[in-house]
Amino acid sequence: MTATADQIAALAEELAGILGPRGVTTELRGREKASVDGAKMSPILAEQLPLGLADLVAFPADAEQIAQTVAAAVRHGVSVTPRGKGTGNYGQAIPMQGGLVLDMSKARAIVEVGEGYLTAEAGTPMITIEQAARDAGQQVLMYPSTAQSSIGGFLSGGSGGTGSIKHGSNMSGDYVLALDVVYADGEPGLVHVEGEEAQPYVHTYGTAGIIARATIALEPLQEWVGFYASFPAFDDATSVIRQIGWLEPTPRLVSADLPTIANALPADTAIPKDRASLRAILDPATIEAATALVEGAGGRVEEVREGPQATVKISMISYNHPIEWLQKSSDQTYFHVEVSGAALVERLDEVHQAYPGAMLHIEAQRDHPIGMLAAPYVSPEEVYAGFDRLTAIDVGYHSPHQWFVDWNVERTRDLAATTDPSGLLNPGKLPEPGTESTAGKKA
Repeated sequence: MTATADQIAALAEELAGILGPRGVTTELRGREKASVDGAKMSPILAEQLPLGLADLVAFPADAEQIAQTVAAAVRHGVSVTPRGKGTGNYGQAIPMQGGLVLDMSKARAIVEVGEGYLTAEAGTPMITIEQAARDAGQQVLMYPSTAQSSIGGFLSGGSGGTGSIKHGSNMSGDYVLALDVVYADGEPGLVHVEGEEAQPYVHTYGTAGIIARATIALEPLQEWVGFYASFPAFDDATSVIRQIGWLEPTPRLVSADLPTIANALPADTAIPKDRASLRAILDPATIEAATALVEGAGGRVEEVREGPQATVKISMISYNHPIEWLQKSSDQTYFHVEVSGAALVERLDEVHQAYPGAMLHIEAQRDHPIGMLAAPYVSPEEVYAGFDRLTAIDVGYHSPHQWFVDWNVERTRDLAATTDPSGLLNPGKLPEPGTESTAGKKA
C-alpha cells in the first residue's frame, strides 16, 4: 500500500529529529540515487526499470538508529526498503512501492574483533571487515567479489564468493554467528539472535527482519598469492580447474574464462589477449602443484603476485564481474544465467549450445563447478527456454532476472507473518503463496 503525502511528511519530520536534518532527505536527486541497484546488468530487468522511486531516504549511523528509523516508519504506515551499497544485481534494493529507503551505508563501524569472530554494523564494507580481521591476525571465511559491498547487503542478498570453495555459502550456518535484527512491529529495539536462530534472516532481502548488526566467523590468517595462468583453449583451462580447487591448503578462489571474455577484462600483462585465462588465489604451498597442473594441460603460468591488493584484484574479476566487463566492452547486449554442475567441465560443448553464442565463465567449488553462462540477448522467452536445455544436460541454473526471495520462501513467509504483520518490509520481494518462480534448479 502506497503511503500518502501526509504520512511521508510526518515521517520525514520525525526522522529529522532522530537522525538530524542531514540524516533524511526528500530531494528528488537523492531519492533517485537510492532507488536503483545493479539490476541493469539483466536486460530483462533493465527493460522494466525504473521499478519504484523512494519517497524519502534515511541514513542511520548505527544499529540503534536503524531500529529507531524502522519503528518510526511503521508508526506512520510507510514501507521500508533496506539498502547497503546497492551493488546487488537483482533489484532487491529497489523500492517498488515507494516509501522509505533505509540507506545503511553510514552505519559502518567495526564494533568488536575477538578470537574467531568480528561484529560490525550492517553498512560496513566487506573490504573494511577483511582488513580489520587481518590487523588482528585473522581473516573472514568468505567475502563477495564486489569487495566494497556491505556486510548487511551480503548477508541479506548475497550468497558466496572468495573463500566459498572451503566454506560454502553464507547460508551454510558456519559463517553467521549472530545478528541484531529489526522487526516491523513498531518497537524501536534490536532482536538478538544467535546460531541457527540467525539463519532465517540470511538471504531474505530484509523481508522478515532487517539486519542491523552482524557477527561473523573468522579463522587464522593465511598468506595468499595471486596466481595467473593462460591456455590456448578454454577446455584446457576447464580440464584442470577442479583439480586446482581441490589442492590443500584449499584455494580461496579459482576462476577461468575463454578468450573472448578474458579479452574484455581490464588490461593486464598476466591476462594475455586471445588466450583462455585462469586466475586463482592460492596458499603459497600449492604453487608448485598448481603449476604442474597448468603445464600438464598445455598452459603456462603468467605471473604469481604477492600481497592483499593482488588477491583482492583477482576477486574483483571473478563471479559475475567478467560478464559485466563483457557487457561494457561490447555494443552487443548480453544476458547471463548462473549455472552449476559437473557438466560445466564434462559437457562443455553442450553447455555452450544451450544458447546461440553462449560463453561460460567458470568457478571452482569443492562439490562441483559453478559459473555464469553469457549469451547475446534476444528475448525473455529465449532466456527462459534455455533453462529446459540446461536441465536436459544436468546443468543446475539460477535466474538473475527476478527480484523476489527464492530461498526458503515458505519459512520466510511464516516468519514475516510475525515480524512484519503489516507487510511493510521490502514489499514486492516476498512471493505470495502459489506464485510461480523462474528461479531455477540445483544440479
